[in-house]
Amino acid sequence: MLPKHSLRILISEQEIQACIKRLALEISEQYRDCPLTLLGVMTGSLFFLTDLMRQLTIPHQVGVIQASSYPGNATTPEKLRVNLDYLPDLTGRSVLLIDDILDTGQTLDFLKKEISSRCHNEIQTAVLLWKKSRTVKDVTPDYLGFEIEDEFVVGYGLDYADDYRHLSAIHVPDFSVKKLP
Repeated sequence: MLPKHSLRILISEQEIQACIKRLALEISEQYRDCPLTLLGVMTGSLFFLTDLMRQLTIPHQVGVIQASSYPGNATTPEKLRVNLDYLPDLTGRSVLLIDDILDTGQTLDFLKKEISSRCHNEIQTAVLLWKKSRTVKDVTPDYLGFEIEDEFVVGYGLDYADDYRHLSAIHVPDFSVKKLP
């Protein structure tokens, strides 16, 4: 079993849920007359995507994309790996790309271009967290939950070595302090 790290809450569960309600209202208003497809970037966006879907007041479809540039316990981005094999039919639909965190912008920049070239639709983005100071690509989220400092975060879908995703709040782990399981 992996050792548990000391965790500091950065964004509480209540703050996240209030933010999602706000975002869902904005998205529902903007897309009220458009067929909408949400595309979640897996696996980190799973919580955000699910909670956002529940709060939307408009009909919508959903799909997922596998993308990762942080394999295993990496804390810095590596080569982007993407699987677009399971994209739903996006013909004539507005597309909202949902991701847990905008860091360097590499993933969202690539996905926006790739999906747009396949369906010729405008792609908008919604991210829960944005580390604006680390963004190197020309990407700005259309819908933003929280801008955060350049700290490594876990919880609410975000992981370290595929652990901590289950936490209901966003936490900053202290890797220098380990607690027994």
